[in-house]
Amino acid sequence: MLRKQVNTGEQQFHVNGIHKTGDVVLGGLFVFHLFSVLPEFSYTTEPHEPICHGFNVLGFRHAQTMAFAIDEINRNSNLLPNVTLGYSMYDNCVAVGVGFRGALLMASGQGDHFLLDNNCRGPPPVLGIVGDSSSTHCIAISSVLGLYRVPMVSYFATCSCLSDQERFPSFFRTIPSDAFQVRAMLQILNRFGWTWVGLLISDDDYGLHAARSLQSDLAQSGGGCLAYLEVLPWSNDPAELRRIVNVMKKSTARVVIGFAHESLMIHILEEVVKQNVTGLQWIASEAWTAATGLQTPDLMPYLGGTLGIAIRRGEIPGLRDFLLRIRPDSDPYNNYNNNIVRQFWEYTFQCRFSPPPAGWLDTGRALCTGQEDLENVATTFLDMSDLRPEYNVYKAVYALAYALDDMLQCVPGRGPFRGHSCASLQKLQPWQLLYYLERINFTTAFGDQVSFDVNGDALPIYDVMNWHWLSDGSTKVQTVGVVKKSASTGEELTMDEDRIFWNFDSKQPPRSVCSESCPPGTRVARRKGEPLCCFDCIPCSEGKISNETDSMECISCAENFWSSPQRDHCIPKRIEFLSYHEPLGICLTTASLLGTLICTIVLGVFIYHRSTPIVRANNSELSFQLLLSLKLCFLCSLLFIGHPRLWTCQLRHAAFGISFVLCVSCILVKTMVVLAVFKASKPGGGASLKWFGAVQQRGTVLVLTSIQAAICTAWLVSSSPAPHKNTQYHSDKIVYECVIGSTVGFAVLLGYIGFLAILSLLLAFFARKLPDNFNEAKLITFSMLIFCAVWVAFIPAYINSPGKYADAVEVFAILASSFGLLVALFGQKCYIILLRPERNTKKAVMGRGSNKYNT
Repeated sequence: MLRKQVNTGEQQFHVNGIHKTGDVVLGGLFVFHLFSVLPEFSYTTEPHEPICHGFNVLGFRHAQTMAFAIDEINRNSNLLPNVTLGYSMYDNCVAVGVGFRGALLMASGQGDHFLLDNNCRGPPPVLGIVGDSSSTHCIAISSVLGLYRVPMVSYFATCSCLSDQERFPSFFRTIPSDAFQVRAMLQILNRFGWTWVGLLISDDDYGLHAARSLQSDLAQSGGGCLAYLEVLPWSNDPAELRRIVNVMKKSTARVVIGFAHESLMIHILEEVVKQNVTGLQWIASEAWTAATGLQTPDLMPYLGGTLGIAIRRGEIPGLRDFLLRIRPDSDPYNNYNNNIVRQFWEYTFQCRFSPPPAGWLDTGRALCTGQEDLENVATTFLDMSDLRPEYNVYKAVYALAYALDDMLQCVPGRGPFRGHSCASLQKLQPWQLLYYLERINFTTAFGDQVSFDVNGDALPIYDVMNWHWLSDGSTKVQTVGVVKKSASTGEELTMDEDRIFWNFDSKQPPRSVCSESCPPGTRVARRKGEPLCCFDCIPCSEGKISNETDSMECISCAENFWSSPQRDHCIPKRIEFLSYHEPLGICLTTASLLGTLICTIVLGVFIYHRSTPIVRANNSELSFQLLLSLKLCFLCSLLFIGHPRLWTCQLRHAAFGISFVLCVSCILVKTMVVLAVFKASKPGGGASLKWFGAVQQRGTVLVLTSIQAAICTAWLVSSSPAPHKNTQYHSDKIVYECVIGSTVGFAVLLGYIGFLAILSLLLAFFARKLPDNFNEAKLITFSMLIFCAVWVAFIPAYINSPGKYADAVEVFAILASSFGLLVALFGQKCYIILLRPERNTKKAVMGRGSNKYNT
């Protein structure tokens, strides 16, 4: 292809650069110099060149890495076999204006080194641009290049804002965005449980967007809070730096994230040293993770143990040999007599290629020969142990090359563009190359996959670095982990914690929390007006639990469960009823069985002595029935003890009512017989005895008892008592009880017993002064007084006793009244029968009275 050089003769704004011709040219923007003085522009004066100084060896190595990648591709017969790549790399002098000018020169072909054919046909002046190194520069440059869809692949711009494809449609990068860097930091925070951190940022796109991402991700994950957020001043402002360090000292946060450039971190760290702020765990962003200027003996007592996010380190075989072949005359295009390679040579060997002007102070430097050996000089230029930005430059060049190779392999009629057409090198449009760049997918020799997502971001991967402060005072920065994202596993953090150096006496990670985690059994209560990580731990109330750390709420236990004493799990509620195994149940059971035994003994005594006067004088048949009924009364009390069942609930009150009616009926008939006999002993009163023969007595007892049986039957049929789980008495207990079903039925049952008892009491009271020496009416009166007193006291006690105590009150009333009747009616008789047999005679029983009868 015929080319010629275009020279307009116009005064130009010159920019330092390195160039090499080729069929297709790739552009590059690198930091060859660290400082610049920009010219002043006006409409009346001619422009002047920017003054760039402070040679940057690492920036030069980045550019040479691009040159090496292009040379390697040109020697690769499988990649772009019929195309020779060239390059045009400009210096941005760390100034937006300078970098912007260089990008426009490349995109428009205004440089002296660009050669076009007569018809201005052929590929664009540059196929794409590798760079820039700064997010701010990329935002400005990509805003313009995006209008023309000129591809730009950055190796160092990390601002998450550049992922906006609407604003920057032609921007790509091989370095992860700050959004992923922030997420990587969050994974480190989560790994060590650091939820309370401070954040220092630079006042630019790099720091401000990182702060927004960090705050947003913290809020979404709920994994931590910012104790403070401080913007570092660009200038060395002592007052502002003192204020920021005072904030750090007062804060309880032990972890500080520095998302700022090295130059800004130096100022704040000098103030940290001045105020002797120790005990902090620093987390460095990729901007200063590998900053050797901060790894000094003065700063390492404070920065030792720093964890940092670093660009992925890669291996680039052959790069060192390529760098060793660099010579001062390797750039044929010597821009305004200011060759970049010569500047590198002068800086490295501290020599000059031309004598200094007269009066120049630097007269001690020797003249350069151009034959100096790079291997004989101490320089970081040949250090291949930490190729991080260089590895991203290498991947960016290959991404453009693979995109171009895919485009050139397009088969006509099967292309992706209108009419299935393909793009050609002679008529290449920038947007056509973008199509292929978005779809590239290759693997580097180091084993890393390279592809771009919809936002132009490569698959992210970072190394986690740790600053070791060795005993001899030296510093070692080593890789202790990797944070990467893959299509299959997503984002993941891998760390070798055993290799981490912690700059603390404990040699363990520090604690950095605003509030300690709330243990199970408590809930988080936010402090009003404070960050979410600051809270109090409130114990769960009764019946509620929390079984996780930092629970926001306490959950209620199920109906049959209650909270444990620690409030961390639900336990079955205690079941309460009048049990045979508890002391109260044992005592009542013992009393019931004792009463039954005594009744049996008394019955045996009466049967054995049935022919004696005292037994015969007391209506032995009714006495036997009374003793049997009392035995039933003692035994029915056992139905009130034990786990309530349906049959025990139904039987207990029926047995109680019928047993006591049988007992009181016997007493009532006995009282009526006493009165009838006394009346018959008077003249003309013999006819009354015919109504109280043995048959009539049995019949009366049977009828009176049958009435109670009918009442119980009606009660059980209409509204039967049933077992019930009562949770109203105690929240942590289930009280098993028998609900009476019908209050009316229970009242009628008790009322009928009371009616018979009162009737017996009245009749016995009228017969208490009979003239016999042994008057049983007195004993009946006394026994019925005890019976009535017990049951009158029972009613209010029963009503006011909850749960099992209601059953205990009823059992106590049964036993008390039964023992009262037993002792009152049979105590004196047994005493005479067993201990005073001389009184068990007819004469003693009849006394001196004239009334003689035999019952």
